[in-house]
Amino acid sequence: MRRYEMMVIIPDTLDDEAAEAVWERVKGLLADQGGQLVDEAWWGKRQLAYEIDKRDHGYYGVLDFEATSEGLDELERLLKLSDDIVRYKTVRPTLRIRKPA
Repeated sequence: MRRYEMMVIIPDTLDDEAAEAVWERVKGLLADQGGQLVDEAWWGKRQLAYEIDKRDHGYYGVLDFEATSEGLDELERLLKLSDDIVRYKTVRPTLRIRKPA
């Protein structure tokens, strides 16, 4: 399994509780695909860098997780089909700073 980071943007048309429910569903989809959540950060409602679908705000969340490439592909496919996800971006962190033993 490899380590990944994914940023997810949820539309601001949802209220806070509904946006957090979508966030929990994304984490559930990750677990369903065999991924292991390492860390998460819920940033809440923020202004977008540029307009997307005539909207200038969205709810941001970042996942730090480990998954297989097949599991990641299926997770991204499911997110692409979801109407509750504006954008997502997955990267593989290249720099790991290890503490000396």
